[in-house]
Amino acid sequence: MTDPISSFRRIAQMDSPSRPAAAKVSERATDSSSETAVKPAPMRTDEVQLSEVAQKAMQEPQFDRAKVESIKSAIEQGLYPVDSKRIAENFVAIEKMIKG
Repeated sequence: MTDPISSFRRIAQMDSPSRPAAAKVSERATDSSSETAVKPAPMRTDEVQLSEVAQKAMQEPQFDRAKVESIKSAIEQGLYPVDSKRIAENFVAIEKMIKG
């Protein structure tokens, strides 16, 4: 990723052997007294390949859409049973886990 204000970030991300040469190129490119500006070398791009397991995990989850719709409808109509005491106890348990 490059910094739009300067090329220092780009130089910092390069491999250490190529840093001095890149710094010289950057200095020449930003020097206003120079008649010809030298363009810096193009940046390398990274590529990530996911395993089959990761690809499957990123796909849409499989669930019973009819059951979800029926629960959603029951909640909207006020017919879904909610145990507020149980919900509160679960929140307390989560807070205890977080705080350690």
